[in-house]
Amino acid sequence: MDWLITTLKQYPELAVFLTLSLGYFIGKFKIGSFSLGTVTSVLLVGVLVGQLDIVIAPAVKSVFFLMFLFAVGYSVGPQFFGGLKKDGLPQMFFAAIVCVLCLVCPYFIGKIMGYDMGLTAGMLAGSQTISAVIGVASDTINQLDIPATEKVALINKIPVAYAVTYIFGTAGSAWILASIGPKLLGGNLVEKAKELEIQLGGDSIGDDPSMASAYDRVIYNAYQISAQSFGCNKTVAAIEAELESKGRHLFIERIRKGKDIFEAEKDTIVEENDVIVLGGRREFMMNYVAVNEKEVLDVELLNFPVEVLTVMIVKKEVLNKTIGELRGSKIAHGVVIRSLKRAGIDMPVLPNTTFNKGDLIELVGTKKDVDRAALHIGYADRATNATDMAFVGLGIVLGGLFGALTLKISGVPISLSTSGGALISGLIFGWLRGQHPTFGRIPEPALWVMNNVGLNIFIAVVGITAGPSFIVGFQEAGWGLFIAGAAATTLPLILALLLGRYVFKFHPVITLGCAAGARTTTAALGALQDAVKSKTPALGYTVTYAVGNTMLIIWGVVVILMMS
Repeated sequence: MDWLITTLKQYPELAVFLTLSLGYFIGKFKIGSFSLGTVTSVLLVGVLVGQLDIVIAPAVKSVFFLMFLFAVGYSVGPQFFGGLKKDGLPQMFFAAIVCVLCLVCPYFIGKIMGYDMGLTAGMLAGSQTISAVIGVASDTINQLDIPATEKVALINKIPVAYAVTYIFGTAGSAWILASIGPKLLGGNLVEKAKELEIQLGGDSIGDDPSMASAYDRVIYNAYQISAQSFGCNKTVAAIEAELESKGRHLFIERIRKGKDIFEAEKDTIVEENDVIVLGGRREFMMNYVAVNEKEVLDVELLNFPVEVLTVMIVKKEVLNKTIGELRGSKIAHGVVIRSLKRAGIDMPVLPNTTFNKGDLIELVGTKKDVDRAALHIGYADRATNATDMAFVGLGIVLGGLFGALTLKISGVPISLSTSGGALISGLIFGWLRGQHPTFGRIPEPALWVMNNVGLNIFIAVVGITAGPSFIVGFQEAGWGLFIAGAAATTLPLILALLLGRYVFKFHPVITLGCAAGARTTTAALGALQDAVKSKTPALGYTVTYAVGNTMLIIWGVVVILMMS
């Protein structure tokens, strides 16, 4: 054991990876629906490892924290600036007010309880489940004109308060929104979610299968045409039009005439004994009932390549149009929209769901059809492992330089710090990527590493560094800090729900999504979707999430200045 301790002290990087490994392992376990989560688990393991008095260079956590913040900004940039348009402004204003409540409530609770800026900043971070406040607040404390020993003491209190208040911050948020929220918003939200789906065009599975989940597969079947078939001696275009008129959005992809196989063209005439391949989403295919056609297994005919392609919405001809409008246009002939993501969140695939710039849709169809559709829709985001590191590095440097600028007001130095600058830079560079998607690509796995590993290495170092003083700080704070944190979590959420209902007059399901987004609680979004049995809360989540993820992180600077 002595050898292990000596080795970890000599090679502190091993202590960091040990903390990550154990933290991620523990973070996977659940008690019922509750889990500590990765960040809190890594922090607590770091505190335990920190009892070994391991010294880690401060630059290590700074590097990974800047990487994390840039990735956060990059992810939400298109939605943040897109929300400035007319349709998104009410949700942006709502999120801004809620974020102010998320700052003011912990601040006044901290004042009432007599907490210093370290405990108050940690309570803000934990009660609002915004881990990045730990780093931003620490950077701001380091800029204050106070003794170095006092800075260290204040900074070490932040993770203590975070750990104590985070548990209710995450579990309590989901419970309040999913259980109390529906009661405050008038109840019967399952029915109201169905009403909202009707407004979006999802009123009947039989007549309009587009209401089905985005995860449903696309399938292809082969049918032999008889003399009595409705499609006999008609063109491909006429057959598809008749299917469409009966709510069967299917396409003819290939045709066998005797021994010969042809790609289907609009003016190709389908004759008796021809075998056609019908393709489309599973729900449409299930809705098709062959009466005078015989389904056959023609392996050669059905054995053709199908492309699955992610396309970023960029082109004006589809921007702000609905899924139904795109589906009915010539652009989308032969292709099916399998999923729609906005800021990484799965959106409901319904006929009246509107496309926003930067949305990612997944198209399925033959390569010819998919490539043609992609040209009119936006940028084909083909799978690649390469990250544009020149773009990432430049973004972090420019953001850090901007954040390092200091403005003195009444002798008090005020700046965003390099961390705040990296966040702002990420927003701008993410928006640029959405406007010009030919450069600046960060593949989703790489973005996951920057987001999750970047944050958790930072948290691991924070825990290890604060370890020796963590237990003392916890004893000083007492269990009153847990109650204070619970109040700081609950008050902004309750006020947000009332604000959405009585002031902004959002649809109740949208109000729930907006409240979850403004608080950046992804776990709560999942609980809400389970509670209302619908994905529609996501319609209020993305714009408010972009605002919340920006403002709540910046509050790490503001709360320290307010407490100074």
